[in-house]
Amino acid sequence: MATKRYIATKDNTISNAFKSNLSGTATGSNMGFADSLEVFSIYGQISNSSGFSKELSRILIKFPVTGTTSIKSDREAGLIPVSGNVNFYLNMYNAITPNTLPRDFTLNFYAVDQSWNEGDGLDMEEYKDLGTSNWTNRLETTAWAPAGGSFQKTSSVTPWNANAYFENGDEDASIDVTPYVEQWIKGAGGGGFANYGFLVALTPTEESGSRSYYDKKFFARSTQYFFKRPNLEARWDSAETDDRGNFFFSSSLATAANNINTLYLYNYVKGQLQDIPNLGDNKYVYVSLFSGSLDNSEPTGAALILSPDNDGRVRAAAPTVVTGGIVSTGIYTASFAFTGSTTLTDVFDIWFTGSLNTTDATEATIQFHTGTIEPKTLDSSNINPTTQYVTKVVNLKPSYTTSEEPKLRVFTRKKDWSPTIYTVANSEIQTDIVNKAYYRVIRTVDDLEVIPYGTGSNQQTRLSYDVSGNYFDLDISLLQTGYMYDLKFSYYLNGVYKEQPETFKFRVED
Repeated sequence: MATKRYIATKDNTISNAFKSNLSGTATGSNMGFADSLEVFSIYGQISNSSGFSKELSRILIKFPVTGTTSIKSDREAGLIPVSGNVNFYLNMYNAITPNTLPRDFTLNFYAVDQSWNEGDGLDMEEYKDLGTSNWTNRLETTAWAPAGGSFQKTSSVTPWNANAYFENGDEDASIDVTPYVEQWIKGAGGGGFANYGFLVALTPTEESGSRSYYDKKFFARSTQYFFKRPNLEARWDSAETDDRGNFFFSSSLATAANNINTLYLYNYVKGQLQDIPNLGDNKYVYVSLFSGSLDNSEPTGAALILSPDNDGRVRAAAPTVVTGGIVSTGIYTASFAFTGSTTLTDVFDIWFTGSLNTTDATEATIQFHTGTIEPKTLDSSNINPTTQYVTKVVNLKPSYTTSEEPKLRVFTRKKDWSPTIYTVANSEIQTDIVNKAYYRVIRTVDDLEVIPYGTGSNQQTRLSYDVSGNYFDLDISLLQTGYMYDLKFSYYLNGVYKEQPETFKFRVED
């Protein structure tokens, strides 16, 4: 699973709008406990010697970036990747308004630069609940400077405001706010700035212009709707693409990039993934390939020649050695193209450590692991552009609790599969590996998509695969208890995403 959601810790709407009788304004009112948030501008309710009036409403919202249970603490614990390998999205969900819905406008999302209280007011109609924060004050006895909320206007984040365009007015907001979050993680003492949350407002032009935008509402953190709460979502590609079961000889039929094979090493110690000791600061490991003995029981002969991946990890002076690296705790990987003889039925990968002068695994300081690979030959005549698959989640349980994060195994085979006599006699049926497979989760009762396909730049719902087939981790804490959910899959085949017909159901319990 490559998604984590952090629910807002406080939010509020602040406004200088006129009260219903036009006798006063809402500058002292608080709406911190309301179940919705709103942003608007109203032009020309009254006029005087200064011209026509302009009333505004803005949103304040803050998320747990630092603290005991936060984005920063999860990063330190290795639960989310380091900077540069993860993106953060601010998600806010449209709430239906009985008022006229504005169209064709833009909202700016600024980083607040002063602390503020949420308050406990509820009244968003008559503005009768007084308290802080409000349009005038951020704390009980401390005013905003300026009124209406103060925010960062420096070049420490480029751009210093994120924005979202709303064509119809009823759209949700999903904004990449990664630069802000990374600054907040650093903190004021680490070269960033303190986390005071976001201020959401119409653009300066729309706020000051003669057109009204009334009113855009979002659900607040206190809403009763579990999946409509505003959240800050971390997304990253956590797919482990181990080609051991889908390993190909290099071929002129494929591009250089598509000739690359990736292997993984998993260092389990007493059932737990642990780093291999004494690898140095860079945690490098090395890999060499060998052909097998006559009975294919062990590696033998000289190390086989390899070709570099796009990052040139095969040594130019010793093209029998691949430099691998660490993925996460106890997981290592190495990538290369294999140009060996297509007559080989088995090859052996040896993982080891040594000096930069080591030419292959026979000179290793320590050998960690020896694996077996059955290389395949790419044959264009065997490509079927209309391949259809049958899919099954082999270890899906009928129900889960929110404390679970199951690793779900997906068995896939071609729909027109015709087993040989050998396959029928064999106790284990081999699965087909789908290189680019994705999942989504839908609440059954109302077809609400609660985890969409992550097929964009972040690839956050891409399935991993190894020699045993495809798999993924599902974080059940993202789901609301007391409901049934549908699990669906989509495969990227021949340049097209194809959703598979099967639906797999499970329930989330307390």
